[in-house]
Amino acid sequence: MKESQKSYIFTSESVTEGHPDKICDQISDSILDELLKQDKNTRAGIETLVTTGLVIVAGEVRTKGYVDIAGIARKTIKEIGYDDHNMGFHWEDCGVIVALDEQSPDIAQGVDKGKGKFRAQGAGDQGLMFGYASKETQEFMPLPIVLAHKLTKKLAVVRKNNTLPYLAPDGKSEVAVEYVNGKPKRVDTVVIATQHSEKVSSKRLEHDVLQKVIKPVCGKYLDSKTKYFINATGRFVKGGPPADAGLTGRKIIVDTYGGHGSHGGGAFSGKDPSKVDRSASYMARYVAKNVVAAGLADRCELQLSYVIGFAQPVSILVDTRGTGKVSDERIEKVIKKVFDLTPSGIIQQLKLLRPIYKKTAAYGHFGRKDPDFTWERIDKVSALKKAVGK
Repeated sequence: MKESQKSYIFTSESVTEGHPDKICDQISDSILDELLKQDKNTRAGIETLVTTGLVIVAGEVRTKGYVDIAGIARKTIKEIGYDDHNMGFHWEDCGVIVALDEQSPDIAQGVDKGKGKFRAQGAGDQGLMFGYASKETQEFMPLPIVLAHKLTKKLAVVRKNNTLPYLAPDGKSEVAVEYVNGKPKRVDTVVIATQHSEKVSSKRLEHDVLQKVIKPVCGKYLDSKTKYFINATGRFVKGGPPADAGLTGRKIIVDTYGGHGSHGGGAFSGKDPSKVDRSASYMARYVAKNVVAAGLADRCELQLSYVIGFAQPVSILVDTRGTGKVSDERIEKVIKKVFDLTPSGIIQQLKLLRPIYKKTAAYGHFGRKDPDFTWERIDKVSALKKAVGK
């Protein structure tokens, strides 16, 4: 979208916790959490695949802990709601194959503090990471992704509390928001695709989802011109892994800003915080959010880049999309003064060696009110204002 456009429509999507890709993210992060409980220095890159009746867990791990991988996978699937044998995917009788190997020592010598050529803890991989924040919502997030996540979360709530007991775990949302002069004004289109039992008619489902899910979430942004597409094919009985294989890390735009801003391409789930794909993305969000909260800009996108084995970022770039109250170059200098952007500094500042990751694996990693999401704090506002001379 162009900043000069006076009116445009921007769309974001979300998926439920029962979506095949999200099942995989949650399994990978559940395993990571259990390992971190036993050994905070665990190194992990855990990938999960699900398909009809089968879960495959693969990747690399170095840890002093021991966990029941199959048991964790089954527990996660049960909590999501795959407990009906008619679904073709059931927590109790799905097969679980484990193919985990040890982390390469060649990687470890560049990452572990005091080893290899460098004394400080180095980045776990090369890569570029982005963080974004905007004043347009109280979450400091773009409105389309905020509403999309709230819709999929609401689908899970009304399913689990039996308000709409005929719903099943798989589902998606899509929200198109109309912007005028850079500000969100109304919802132009809402799309819901939700798995359901054969017992419910499409007419009843459409009515119930509109009244119990869409209207309570989108509320004031809906108007007489808003378009609704609820189970547009007319039927969504077969869902979850039997309908579509899932993989860890395939919903990176859902996980972040819904297409607003840029993305470096790295996924989050299953990775311990030594891997900057995850930790530096959290840090970039933390920095960008504090920049906006401090009034230095109405929007802020921050890029960080790293090389494996080195502690300091290779580059730092700020883009306020022309909304900065001071120059982007000035904000960059201030960020370097206020924030420690080394891997160890990020881990310490955001307290990332905790078993907090399973709950990040559905409904977005950003914009949520949870004390464990330390990257959502706005506790550097005073320091930023002081450093910039405000």
